[in-house]
Amino acid sequence: MDEIKLKGYLNIAKKAGYVIIGGETLANYTKKLYLIIYDLVAGKNTIKIIENFKNKNIKIIGIENLDKLININNCKIIGIKNKNLSEIIYNLIKI
Repeated sequence: MDEIKLKGYLNIAKKAGYVIIGGETLANYTKKLYLIIYDLVAGKNTIKIIENFKNKNIKIIGIENLDKLININNCKIIGIKNKNLSEIIYNLIKI
């Protein structure tokens, strides 16, 4: 995984307004999402939110140190609502 590229694409998505940040925001989000990224050390509540999205045809992937990659303290889960950026980010994480 190329952390520098991943950090860059996450920053682009964040600046463009394509990132939904936090569990409560995602739980109440009703529009189209393409990717959910969560921190592997996330708590029970975050895991429950992920479970709710598993049947909705959304890619879900876990990574380490999500808060450092997106530059938001204590961030454990985000959603990406742009199809192209979500595919690029997903493929960068999968490598």
